[in-house]
Amino acid sequence: MGQDPLSNITILGAGFGALTTLRQLRRRGVQAEITVIAPRDELHYLPSAIWIPSGLRKPDDLRIPLAHLFAAQRAQFIQASVTGLADGGRTVRTDKGEFRNDQLVIATGGRFIRKLAGIEFALVPCEGIAVTEEMGQRLQALQGGTIAVGFATNPNEQSAMRGGPMFEFLFGIDALLRQQGRRSQFQIVFFSPAARPGARLGEKAVDGLLAEMARREIRTHLGHKILSFDERKVFTEGGEIDADLILFMPGLTGPAWLEGSGLPLSPGGMIAADAKCRVHGVPGVWVIGDCGSYPGPDWLAKQAHQADLQAKAAAANIAAAMAGREPSVNFRPELICIIDTLKDGILVYRSKRLSFVTPKIRLFHWMKRFFEIYYLREFS
Repeated sequence: MGQDPLSNITILGAGFGALTTLRQLRRRGVQAEITVIAPRDELHYLPSAIWIPSGLRKPDDLRIPLAHLFAAQRAQFIQASVTGLADGGRTVRTDKGEFRNDQLVIATGGRFIRKLAGIEFALVPCEGIAVTEEMGQRLQALQGGTIAVGFATNPNEQSAMRGGPMFEFLFGIDALLRQQGRRSQFQIVFFSPAARPGARLGEKAVDGLLAEMARREIRTHLGHKILSFDERKVFTEGGEIDADLILFMPGLTGPAWLEGSGLPLSPGGMIAADAKCRVHGVPGVWVIGDCGSYPGPDWLAKQAHQADLQAKAAAANIAAAMAGREPSVNFRPELICIIDTLKDGILVYRSKRLSFVTPKIRLFHWMKRFFEIYYLREFS
């Protein structure tokens, strides 16, 4: 059975997973109408936001207009925010009206859990480019003091976290202050409720990260539950941390509009899906990236690379379903993380068959910059 050229595939989101899904569907010859719904027609390339405080990148360098891509891929873009679903996912409700679909791809990303008292006093770098820009401005304005950097996870879903970028901000701040000749005027403290933070990267990686902190004279405050923040303190069950600047990455959960959507949710509030990215028990609805909860190893990452792999599998399965075939492609679990330190980088890799961590070398800093160039070209 051939594809119905009048059918509609709606993609929610304009991040890595959403854009890769769009491109992969067209590469597989899907002729259906494709609608993309997102709050903005820009990709914000957050992996390089770690370089904004140092001036290596400017905010506008990382905002990629998508109008050309949507035109090239014959996709209709609707600038709107999703507010809910109806009819088993066949209707998307937004602040600009309702939109029907025959296949729905949810790739909106996750939402940071902001329940801790006083969290408004902490900067959450991955919330957007503007936050990292503010972080750089506040860091530059400080004449000295203590900088506290930490992260936590979703207590109901341990994999729902973004720890890697915080190691990069941690080492990047240290490197920047040394370049400026100001490091002796600051204390840097890394905090986490985990006794061995970054365990998903592997035990060797954790050992290496902790050793790098010690070498850089970064103090650690580990294994204590985080209780709250105020303007100048981090409060934990193991004591207080005085801080003139607090950077904190809380755990992730699903978008707020999932409540009442009728979709099955994981204990951590993500959309429950199988290895083919199908939402459990809801035909024609697929999920990609941070807003989903998937089967896989305990180190399965919330990162752009994994979203790309899920998008490729989902696109193959959607193309099969629309052609009357049974979806058969599972996404590949794979973690690739380059922990950048402004001049050098540490490469961490994990798959079902292989796991390794490299020493810190300059090549991996340039590899991270190469990936940036690749993505900026692919999506521009």
